[in-house]
Amino acid sequence: MKKIVQLFGTLLPFLGVSAFAQLAGVSANYNDHPLFDRFPDSEIISVEFDEDVNYRLVLSSLQRTRGLVTPESSERLRGDVTKIIYEVSQEFTGEDVYNFFQQQLQERNYTDLFTCSGRGCGSSNYWANDIFGNRILYGPERNQYYLAVRADNGLETSPHLALYIITRGNRRIYAYLEIIEVGGTTTRIDIIETNELLATLREQGSVIAPFLNFIADNQLTIESDLAPIANMLETDTSLNIYLVVHLGGSDSLDSLMARSLMRAELLKQQLQNLGIDGTRIIAQGVGPLAPICGTGNCQDRIEVVLR
Repeated sequence: MKKIVQLFGTLLPFLGVSAFAQLAGVSANYNDHPLFDRFPDSEIISVEFDEDVNYRLVLSSLQRTRGLVTPESSERLRGDVTKIIYEVSQEFTGEDVYNFFQQQLQERNYTDLFTCSGRGCGSSNYWANDIFGNRILYGPERNQYYLAVRADNGLETSPHLALYIITRGNRRIYAYLEIIEVGGTTTRIDIIETNELLATLREQGSVIAPFLNFIADNQLTIESDLAPIANMLETDTSLNIYLVVHLGGSDSLDSLMARSLMRAELLKQQLQNLGIDGTRIIAQGVGPLAPICGTGNCQDRIEVVLR
């Protein structure tokens, strides 16, 4: 305990009391996709975009056959795919969320292609890991819902939507949406405008950096993009920041602190490679010592904090 207190004492001068109190509350302000409105008491915690994908839309429950997870029925589509994760307030239930989306689909005259719930959908593990490739979506089978619909909105080629709702064992509720647009996407909601990011940082004092994920402590994923942060610093040349990396896990505290600092220093160096003056950035790794984060699974996050 004494060691942790000492570490907090070391960090506070870097972060500042107000910034430290806000750490984790602010993420990028994503807009809803025009084809779908979020549940009223929910937040978008993640958006990804994949271009020109050969997509399999699941139209039945899942089963494992000869070691492979396969649906009894599916449809192949080729197009751009937007992937959105919503986290819903725990005041509600997965059924509340499911009923809300069902009503929305009816009001928009979308065509219901397949629906299942609970154990009728098959293993939640299959949906989370084999179909959607996102372990945050794994939970008790009785707590899951799935919808596949066609968005008949007058376009020459109708977009399709796949929605999976799960209440995890820790009671966190997630709604995961994949929007498949065969004729190409109409809206890139994954693109956060520099002005939005900068306005949030000025207003709140900190903002979670979008589109940054690590493969290893010294390597970002190929999809990671430092341009939003670099553009923000170029837009306001008076801006000086702390670049704070949070990292959870089962490693020792010393290891997590050292690894998070390594990540922060890598990000700083890459921003310098993009032409940003390194004196404007202080890299800091806090490991697991600032765990609170508004919504979502954000223990491994990168945060920009005003100096």
